[in-house]
Amino acid sequence: MARLLALVLLGSLAVVLPVASPSPAQASSKYHCTGYTGCANAGYSDAGYGRVNDKMYWRMYSGHNCTNYVAYRMIRAGMSTERPWSGTGMAYNWGFARRDITDTKPTVGSVAWWNRGVSGAGSSGHVAYVEKVVSPTEIVISEDSWNGDFHWRTIYKDGSGWPTGFIHFVDEAPAPAVAVRTAPAISAAPQVGVPVSATWAAFTPKVTHTVQWLRNGTAIPGATTSTYTPTREDAGAVLTFRDTGSREGYTAAVATSAPSAPVAGGAFLRRTSPTVTGDPTVGGTLSVVPGAWSPTPASVSVRWSADGVYLSGRNGQTLELTRGLVGKTISAVEVARGPGMPKAFGYSNRVGPVVSGNVALAQPFAAAGTPRHGSTLSFAGASWTPSDAVATYQWLRDGVVVPGAVAPTYLLGTADVGRTIQARATVAKPNFRPVVQAATFGRVTTAAAITVRAGGRKRAVKVTVRVRAAGAVPTGSVVVKVRKRSTTLPLRDGVATIRVDRLPAGRRWVKVSYSGDGLVTGSAAGAWATVKP
Repeated sequence: MARLLALVLLGSLAVVLPVASPSPAQASSKYHCTGYTGCANAGYSDAGYGRVNDKMYWRMYSGHNCTNYVAYRMIRAGMSTERPWSGTGMAYNWGFARRDITDTKPTVGSVAWWNRGVSGAGSSGHVAYVEKVVSPTEIVISEDSWNGDFHWRTIYKDGSGWPTGFIHFVDEAPAPAVAVRTAPAISAAPQVGVPVSATWAAFTPKVTHTVQWLRNGTAIPGATTSTYTPTREDAGAVLTFRDTGSREGYTAAVATSAPSAPVAGGAFLRRTSPTVTGDPTVGGTLSVVPGAWSPTPASVSVRWSADGVYLSGRNGQTLELTRGLVGKTISAVEVARGPGMPKAFGYSNRVGPVVSGNVALAQPFAAAGTPRHGSTLSFAGASWTPSDAVATYQWLRDGVVVPGAVAPTYLLGTADVGRTIQARATVAKPNFRPVVQAATFGRVTTAAAITVRAGGRKRAVKVTVRVRAAGAVPTGSVVVKVRKRSTTLPLRDGVATIRVDRLPAGRRWVKVSYSGDGLVTGSAAGAWATVKP
């Protein structure tokens, strides 16, 4: 009712009804954004139409409407507010009404026009504004749609969705074109399974390259780098290499190589080898994770071997391990086959040797002892199944094997001071998987031994302290106490000296204490001295 009232108010304009456009043609395209706000947030402008789309331009319906949007863009580009033709303003009529300026060449600022019934344009047709011409077969448009929304999208001329024509009302100045200096070239005669490369085209000025391999003129999905490995699908076909040079402000250029020789049949190329997984224990099952081939074989079979000898009748993705395989190393080979291709082999990793079972600890080994110089450590007390398995031992110092230290006990010597001691026990039986247990006893400390020499002087005592320890030079300090007077002295090479003055005459006890330094443990000692009057 509101639109009917608008027509009455327009008076002389009522003979030409406002027109609407349906949703855009269903072209081969890529959408970049939707909606006035969504497009603005994505960096795509609506040229201000979203703020004024309640108005009618060239007597088109306001709001979401392809004809009203494009009329607005034409007026904004400098055209009159009057529609530049008489008769219906339906989108399908634009190209016919202005056939004098309509052709099939896209330009920036031109109107992309779809006749009715073209690729989903419906009975009303469709119009849009050409924002960018990437190449003669790729354009970027902005558009609004009746019963739809505002969009920016790229349209490709690879189907029936390409515009019927382009109306050149007030085109922008044409962009300069990228020039092709040399065409791309394919380096060698292609063969199935063998990578082939191509050189880029040379363009002026400097451009961004977008490349595509084609099989008999049709783009190969995913083949968008300068190297391509032909597959069985390519056998007998010719390949071409297309390079599109693009630069902002320029019309893109497309250069295509000369066709290759027909792709020759080739050999299977192994991309990854098969992998054998599973526990190599009697009663268990090994499986093959298939390898990857190029091209994909028509069939792949698996053969198993033990110690390099094929197992008769043992084919398939899995292998059950029997007692006859104990002690043998198992592997698999894939055989790839395909029509016109020689069979190829893929060899797996080796697993094993196969064991009868596992040695298991019924009672674990117990670590006992204090990691201190002169102490004995032990790693014993375990029991296991099968009971006839044999335990061997190895002691380690800071992770390095201690030669000859292969008993369940270990006496800590000078070489162990300051080091971390570990023990490792291995319980094994032929054709069984051994069990290993390890323990860490920590850093080995050493005890301090203090010697005190106290000599009496006139009203004084001279004290010399020496702190010794096996395997280390003590550091830190000692405390010397005479009567109620205590003095802390630093050790230098394990020695400290002090003279204590102003002492009354008589026999005095000199006490020395050492708290340790983390490696050397603390201790205390003392001595008598006679102070002279």
